[in-house]
This record gives sequence, C-alpha cells and structure tokens, in this order.
Amino acid sequence: MKLQVVGCNHHGSSVAVRERLAFNAAQARAALDDWRKTFPQTEAVLLSTCNRVEVYTASENDEQGPSHEAIVEFIASFHDIPVYDIFDDLFERTGEDVIRHLFTVAGSLDSMVVGEPQILSQVKMAYELANEQQSTGPLTHGIFQAAVRVARRVSTETTIHQRRVSIPSIAVADFGSQIFESFDDKHVLVIGAGEMGEETLHYLRQAGANKISIINRSFDKARELAARWEGQAEPWESLLSALVRADVVVSTTGASEPILDRQQFERQVAPGRFQRPLFVLDLAIPRDFHPAIGDCLGVYLYSIDDLSAACQKNQRQRDQELPRALSIVEEETSRFMAELSHRATAPIIRRLRKNWEAIKGDELTRLFNKLPQVNDHQRREIEQSFDRLVNKLLHPPLESLRDESRQGTPHNLLDALKRLFQIHDE
Repeated sequence: MKLQVVGCNHHGSSVAVRERLAFNAAQARAALDDWRKTFPQTEAVLLSTCNRVEVYTASENDEQGPSHEAIVEFIASFHDIPVYDIFDDLFERTGEDVIRHLFTVAGSLDSMVVGEPQILSQVKMAYELANEQQSTGPLTHGIFQAAVRVARRVSTETTIHQRRVSIPSIAVADFGSQIFESFDDKHVLVIGAGEMGEETLHYLRQAGANKISIINRSFDKARELAARWEGQAEPWESLLSALVRADVVVSTTGASEPILDRQQFERQVAPGRFQRPLFVLDLAIPRDFHPAIGDCLGVYLYSIDDLSAACQKNQRQRDQELPRALSIVEEETSRFMAELSHRATAPIIRRLRKNWEAIKGDELTRLFNKLPQVNDHQRREIEQSFDRLVNKLLHPPLESLRDESRQGTPHNLLDALKRLFQIHDE
C-alpha cells in the first residue's frame, strides 16, 4: 500500500508559486482525467485553494504508485512549467504522514488563519470532484471520509472554530452579529479601497450582505473594487448622503485626520437616519471617525484597537484549545492507520488459516482412514485436539502481526510471513 501527498502551501511557497500551480474547477477536471490515463492503478484527489495545491495519491501496491518525481512532472507538465522551476517548492509526505497532514488540513489546523471554516468545504469539494472524475477508489474514499469525521470532531469537541483571530472576521462575526441578526437586508458602505476593507467585505458577503457601495477619493479605484464585489461606486462628494443610507460602514482611508467629526455627523447625517442603528468599523490608522461619534444615539463605533484586543483574547483562548485539537488528529491518525493495517493483514491471516485448516483436514482424513474403529466421541476429541494444536501454532505469528498492525508497521512482517509460509496473492 502506498500513500503520498505532493504539493505546496502557504508555509513554504510564495503566492506567486501557488498562483502558477493553482487549478480552477475546469483544470482540476482535466488534470484528473489525465491522471487516470497516466496512472490508471493509482487513486488521486486534487486539492487546490488560494493557500495550497496538493495532490493526494493512494495505491494498493507499493510498486504501482508513481514516484515523487513523476507527480511533480505531472503537475509541471499540466501547467506547461519546467520541472526545475518548481521542484524545490513542492513537498512530499508518505504513509502515516499523509493521513496526519490531511486530517490537520481538514480540521483547519494548518490554515493561514487557524480555525477558518472554508477549508473543510474545499476538502469536500475536491473529494467530490475526484469522485465525479472517477479518480478515487477504496483507499481515498476511506481517507477523505475519515478527514471529514476528524474535522467535525475538532469543531464539536474544541472551540477552535469559534475563536476568530483576524480583525475583519471578528468585526463581522463577533461584533456585527451583536447588532444585526442578519446582513442580507443591510446596506454596506466601504470608505477607502484598502486590503483590510476588502477582506471585511469578504466576511460580510459570507454573512449575507449583498447591497454594497464603495467610496474612495480616487473614483477609478472605487469602481475597480465595486466591480470585484458587484457593488456600486460613488464619488467622494456623496459621502454624507451615503452615510445616511448605510447600515454598516467599513472605513479604511489613509487620511491623516478624521474624515468626519461629531458635529458633522449630528448636523448632516443623524437627522436623515431617524435613529436607525449604524455599525461603524473604523479600521484606519489614524482613525477616520472621531471617537465622540460613538456616543451618538444608535451608533456602534469600533476602532482597530477595540478589534485588536478581541483578537488577542481569542488568540490566547484558541492557543489553549490547540493541543486538544492536535490530540484528536493524532488519535484519529492512529485509529485510521490501524484500520489500514487491518485491511492489509486480514487477507494474509485468512489465507494462512485457510492453508493450515486444509493441512489439518488432510491429516485428519488420513488418520481416520487408518483408524476406522474410533467412535464419534473419539473422533470429536481428536478433531478438537488438532484444532487446539493449529490455533496454538498460529497464535505467535498472528499475535505478532496484530501488534505490528496496531503500530501501523506490518509490511515487513507481512512479507516475511508470505515468504515463510509460501502464501501467494489471490
């Protein structure tokens, strides 16, 4: 049995490398089709996200599976990239380390933001796509179904997934959810076109927000960001009227002083809002909204310092949960490897016992032919004696095999038993 994963991720490869090697859905389908033709006896699942590109492979026979170099060549060839350009960027894991790695990935313990929920659905989608392309088989079915089980255990038995540690995710999920039950009917206004604002938009979209306006001093940049998020760009001059309409504000400008003070808010924004709740995420440094605006009726104003404090608290709490999550991965890895070992050893045990039972049967027949005078009671006693003898002789090798299986390393002993007792593959 041969298990491998070859790929790259955010730990050891740059964004540029991951972009070159990434597969969209159509490319993944084509690659898995090519895989089936190139390595027909090896199962494969291709996981491609913004943070990782990993090819998981499994074959029943050690001799059938492709080498590390062959998998790298396959990836490079598909993307029309020279092998030497990417070889050093692609790691390889084999055997038990493959299982541990996948379980860690599915449980979101290997993510750039530990505990983020998207990776499990991405693992499921990769597995389902491989099923559709018929590149999976018994081994990958077992491995990926177990990975989903592990991820669910991590989610239910720890609070890893509840401890968000990125400022945008905390802003939306921890703070915004205290103000609004949902975001699908809320008008989101983003002031500025920075990365933090766009990341916050990502979480707002996930929470259901679909009405988005973008305002930036450069209207062209506002229009670019609006196009990416299917929103509407508005000129800087419409800032005050946009604030009247907004329910959620994300502000990330690079202004050197506040773009709005309390007096402006009370005179030009508040009268048109009729005390509707306004959730303001001031992610700018220096702050875009004067802190006194937070004292106005219906305004919930949070600065980046407020969110950073929540991040640090969540980080501490999540770090306390991490050992428990990793112990689940180790427990499930050991369990799965034992199941794989049993799968490998069971046929050998069955054939060994079958061979010895055949020998026992032949000897009993020969003995009873020579002793026709024995009665039924004596026959049963003799048969039971032979049974006990066979079981006692089989016990040491089978017990050793089971011990090796529990440790996940039965292969050398299996090969020795097959040679010693001349057990041939069926």
